[in-house]
Amino acid sequence: MYELIPITAQSFYIQSPAKIGLVKVTEDTVCLIDSGNDKDAGRKVRQILDANGWKLQAIYNTHSNADHIGGNAYLQGQTGCKIYAMGTECAFTRSPILEPSFLYGGYPPKDLRHKFLMAKESDALPLTPACLPEGFSIIPLPGHFLDMAGFRTPDDVVFLADCLSSRETLDKYRIGFIYDVAAYLKTLEQVKEMKARMFVPAHAPATEDIAPLAQYNIDTVLDIAEHIFNACASPLSFEALLQKLFADYGLTMNFEQYVLVGSTVRSYLSWLKDQGRLTAFFHQNMLYWERA
Repeated sequence: MYELIPITAQSFYIQSPAKIGLVKVTEDTVCLIDSGNDKDAGRKVRQILDANGWKLQAIYNTHSNADHIGGNAYLQGQTGCKIYAMGTECAFTRSPILEPSFLYGGYPPKDLRHKFLMAKESDALPLTPACLPEGFSIIPLPGHFLDMAGFRTPDDVVFLADCLSSRETLDKYRIGFIYDVAAYLKTLEQVKEMKARMFVPAHAPATEDIAPLAQYNIDTVLDIAEHIFNACASPLSFEALLQKLFADYGLTMNFEQYVLVGSTVRSYLSWLKDQGRLTAFFHQNMLYWERA
């Protein structure tokens, strides 16, 4: 873990729970794509930088989930590097309490105010094309989170953030976090058609051919949507539906899974309702979902 893996002479990634991209800007300066999940991750990144005599110029965050921005504060404090993030992701990076608040739908209890869902705040700036080193490009990847983005490097390596999961993760947990199902499926279709020298997803192996994994993610999303649709053959409240899905997929409920899976299930319900496949109604002050 935290091994520096070369892709080309210019582009690398650091093997970690959420892969960190590292790209040489000059012979002795580099930028990072994300920073890991916490201060310890930041320390390990700093050790790699020091061992290679590299100066950190900037961190480009793909999105504001805590496991991607957790090393920001430490690395910025140690190196003075600039940090950039897209749109709403920039606001969440500057004010990390927004993530557990967003997931919970109110002020989060202490059970959710920890590093897994809430990184240390960092002084992020809005990401625009003008902020990038020469030859880099931003790839919008909406769906998983609010304004998530990936990056294509000058040597044609594409960092894909969280826009897809590994087969192993999907087979084990089934329901991966999604904010906007329609946007997520559109992103996956876009990714499926991409060509690059190498693709580096944050939570799946690096590969030269991303299309099969993108299709597997698409198929999984559609399968889960169908499962939810079928579950609503008789009216179900959200809590009853969530309980059924946890049982059907062999998941274990805790605060983190309640907000992560729960938020995702709400997104599926919104998508199915917008498609006209589900309807919602209130009965005795309870919201129920059923097939249209």
